[in-house]
Amino acid sequence: MTTRLLRPLMPAVLAACGLWLAVSPARAGLFDDDEARRAILDLRAKVSQNEQQIKQQADQIQSLQRSVLDLSNQTEQLREDLAKLRGQDEQLLRDLADLQRAMHDLKSGVNDRMRKLEPQQVNVDGKDFTVEADEKAAYDDAMNSLRGGDFDRAASALAGLLKRYPNTGYADSARYWLGNAQYGQRDYKGSLATFKAFLAAAPDHPRAAEAMLAVANCQAELKDTKGAKRTLEDLIKRYPKSEAAHAAKERLVALK
Repeated sequence: MTTRLLRPLMPAVLAACGLWLAVSPARAGLFDDDEARRAILDLRAKVSQNEQQIKQQADQIQSLQRSVLDLSNQTEQLREDLAKLRGQDEQLLRDLADLQRAMHDLKSGVNDRMRKLEPQQVNVDGKDFTVEADEKAAYDDAMNSLRGGDFDRAASALAGLLKRYPNTGYADSARYWLGNAQYGQRDYKGSLATFKAFLAAAPDHPRAAEAMLAVANCQAELKDTKGAKRTLEDLIKRYPKSEAAHAAKERLVALK
């Protein structure tokens, strides 16, 4: 009885089963497409993320390259600046050396001038004494003029020295040479007075005998023959061993 009851329902059951079987593969395919879609989306997201990372890395590399280039430029600039500084240092060293030489020359020049201005020890006719720089310069100038035959200039310089430095150690020598300069000027009276002043101040001077002979020569030039003879005779008595005494003897013979 049951079988008879189920027979009318069999077609419907079979139709339902067929419909289920037809729908199941479609649903399975639909599920496969969703998973693939999600996988593709995930892959795209990862690719996009990788592309962003690569872009960031590229940007970082470019930034590093720019930094390296800037650093290279800075290094080159530093090298150029260092070369300039080295050149400046070398120039400064040369300038310093030149300055040191100039300072040394200046110091030497100042010292030389200071030494010239300081009192100096001199020896004239066997006599040692101290003179001022200007004093020595005046005497040396007068003697140079006398040696050059400029009697006018020599006489003026020697007279000026005696007037400016009345107590000078050159006094005796200056008078003696002043008398010679005046004789060279043919100023026999002036020369005679100067030689007598010399003999009165320094009778023991090494040139005293020569001064007496010069006195006799002045007297002879002034036509004072008797005075010249007395001076020559006195010269021979006072300085018998001098060369001037020998010359006086010859002079006496000539006057007689």
